[in-house]
Amino acid sequence: MPRIGVFVCQCGNNIEGTVDTKKVAGEMKNLSGVVFSCNYKFMCSSPGQEMFKEAIKEHKLDGVVVSACSPHMHEKTFRKAAEAAGLNPYKCEITNIREQCSWVHHDATKKTGTAKTIDLTRMTIERLKKNRPLKKINIPVTKRALVVGGGIAGIQAALDIADGGREVILVEREPSIGGNMARLSETFPTMDCSQCILTPKMVEAELNERITIYTYSEVEKVDGYIGNFTVRIRRKAKYVDEDLCTGCGECIEKCPFKAGSEFEMGLTRRKVIYTPFPQAVPNIPVIDAVNCPKIQKDKCGACAIVCGPKAIDFKQKDRIVEEKVGAVVVSTGYTLMPNERFGEYGSGRIQDVISGMQFERLASASGPTGGEIKRPSDGKTPETIVFIQCVGSRDEAKGVSYCSKVCCMYTAKHTMLYRHKVRGGQAYVFYMDIRSGGKRYEEFVRRAIEHDGAVYLRGRVSRLYEKDGRVVVQGADTLSGSQVEIEADMVVLATAMVSRKGADTVAQTLGIGYDRYGFYNEYHPKLKPVETTTAGVYLAGACMGPMDIPESVSMGSAAAGKVLALFSADEMAREPIVAAVNTRVCNACWDCVTACPYSAIEKSGVKNRKGEVTAWHAKVNEGVCQGCGVCVAACRSKAIDLAGYTDEQVFAAINAF
Repeated sequence: MPRIGVFVCQCGNNIEGTVDTKKVAGEMKNLSGVVFSCNYKFMCSSPGQEMFKEAIKEHKLDGVVVSACSPHMHEKTFRKAAEAAGLNPYKCEITNIREQCSWVHHDATKKTGTAKTIDLTRMTIERLKKNRPLKKINIPVTKRALVVGGGIAGIQAALDIADGGREVILVEREPSIGGNMARLSETFPTMDCSQCILTPKMVEAELNERITIYTYSEVEKVDGYIGNFTVRIRRKAKYVDEDLCTGCGECIEKCPFKAGSEFEMGLTRRKVIYTPFPQAVPNIPVIDAVNCPKIQKDKCGACAIVCGPKAIDFKQKDRIVEEKVGAVVVSTGYTLMPNERFGEYGSGRIQDVISGMQFERLASASGPTGGEIKRPSDGKTPETIVFIQCVGSRDEAKGVSYCSKVCCMYTAKHTMLYRHKVRGGQAYVFYMDIRSGGKRYEEFVRRAIEHDGAVYLRGRVSRLYEKDGRVVVQGADTLSGSQVEIEADMVVLATAMVSRKGADTVAQTLGIGYDRYGFYNEYHPKLKPVETTTAGVYLAGACMGPMDIPESVSMGSAAAGKVLALFSADEMAREPIVAAVNTRVCNACWDCVTACPYSAIEKSGVKNRKGEVTAWHAKVNEGVCQGCGVCVAACRSKAIDLAGYTDEQVFAAINAF
């Protein structure tokens, strides 16, 4: 005969306001198998937990039901308390009577909420009687981490993990780490040089003996599960032997051919053999195979002739590297919506209409103009600049309904940079709203307006066109109720931050979710902001959505903290709520394999003594399974059950209703 205890929580007035918890506890005493029942004001409090443990010991309970708030809130709390009292933690069940009763039945008489609570608690009791004492699953952990993306968030995560004493593989698809931050001139709100604060971290990552950097590389495949991932990385051919190259730059100097510079956002041209920027890490050049006449037509080869160490290898091929890791941090960053998307602003055809990132390169001392603000069309210094905010952001017509979050701040920064470099210049800013939510951010925007003379006009720009070598901006100022027309020398668009091209492919490779914009989904936006639904895969930086540098760095460190916590033990204990296959019933239809969103089910063969496969059945990888139950619903032969939610338990609860 079971000995079950029932604990009904008042949750202050959250539950007691619409549920008579005393009556519920009294009714439960009359049920078969219930030997103890009570109600208490706050079951999750320290006194409540002590009472809970004492009742288990005193009444020798072999199962407990806690009627309280959502199991997402305190299931772990009560299961730990049950375990501390000597009870199997999976013989503790939570009935959600706050979200499912109290909060949805606003009845001052308490009649409806009380009746429903009695029903739900009775169902949980009958379900509990069928519970089995489960044990946590122990999984070995490979204490190496993979960081995908070498921007500031990825670099921070890699450094923190390495400082924690663990090895890191840092994979970056560009020839150098640094990401978008490496393109910036100065950073808000402190206005310190981007390269001055980023370059030391890049060099530190390169010199750290625990960090292996794979640039010009991409993750192709990820197999396995938390603690035991096998990662396949494609190292694209650089046509330069990294072991021999000294980074002298002689090959770049002698190369006679040029192509558009991706790092400089198309504002200038670079050599076909190149490093993206002077502070690149690693300082190893890459040959642009598409534009190299030697690779395409077997002509030239000047770089190989002048290379002293003979590091140039035109026959180099892509290489596949396999690494075993225990955790993955995804920090693939963002890109900007291209100017070509905006017909009202010239569709990218007007040379003097540029993006905010292109303006950063003009303002940077290492940029194409050496830090002087010059028009792309003729190299003249612009006396009037118009900055247009929310270009693509908050615009359903462009498919982006979200705010890009940092545009208000970097536009204010741009007006300051412009005024500091062109003393007599005038900056105009067309804006919808000023969103400056951060430490010292509002003061920063006020400084741009009050000290640096930026004129802010609240309204949208309807049209841009060229006239006599200038760009005419037509818009509205809604505060004065007037139409505005400005003849500008240059226009800077604060274009929307969007997910990187191929972000969906990376998500599918890693088995993580993403939203309709291509940004990756966290497990829970408040409680688990850097975790994903795939255990062992963490997120950092703007791959999750628009965010500024301080937030990206914080997320990188947070993800590193999660990784180090995972690596703190040789084995990881995980919840035993996983699916299991009855191999005697399984007919190998593979519907479960197709349905499983986590790829946790494998095809397993049964071999005879000769080693020949005589039959097939499905097999669940307990390390990967997340206990969602989709396979249970998909199985036609009813060969799969979910531990903790077996058919027997579910039917017992239904029959008790």
